[in-house]
Amino acid sequence: MVYRFLRILSRILFRLLYRVKIEGLQHVPARGPTLLCSNHISVLDPPFIATFLSRKVRFMAKAELFENPLFGRLITYLGAFPVKRGGISKETVKLALDLLRQGELMCIFPEGTRQGSAVMGKKGAASFALKTGATVIPVAIIGNYRLFRPLKIIYGEAVDLEEFRETASSENLEKATEKIMSSIRRLMDDH
Repeated sequence: MVYRFLRILSRILFRLLYRVKIEGLQHVPARGPTLLCSNHISVLDPPFIATFLSRKVRFMAKAELFENPLFGRLITYLGAFPVKRGGISKETVKLALDLLRQGELMCIFPEGTRQGSAVMGKKGAASFALKTGATVIPVAIIGNYRLFRPLKIIYGEAVDLEEFRETASSENLEKATEKIMSSIRRLMDDH
């Protein structure tokens, strides 16, 4: 109930503060394990990506954000869970895999941190998708979060990783990661 209220409030605020354009919502499955893979340009990316979807979105967030007890509780309630910089713990990996196996919707920024679009993606997203059979939806955020300026979010068609599912080799993870990153870049280039 509170989550829905905050989502509606966020939609109103985003539409007032930015000239928001959303495309491709039909590509995000209504149910089942789904992994949104997006470029990362701002700390506002997680709420912006989640606000316009009807499903609750789970996010990995840097552990430092949970140090403030009040803010940590709020973002936990909103779907975030902590990850330490420099390497993901076994507990975090297990939680992410469990969430996907339970049919949750999760968002990952394969770049790992806010970067430019030329950065190589990290293998975590591909690994999670291949281990759980999650549908991978590329997402592109285009704009710079300047007030009253255009800002666009595009949800692309699912990335087909079937060719990489048979063998979870390091080479296949790299190829699957590159396919995900290429899909994100293509969305950015096309818009």
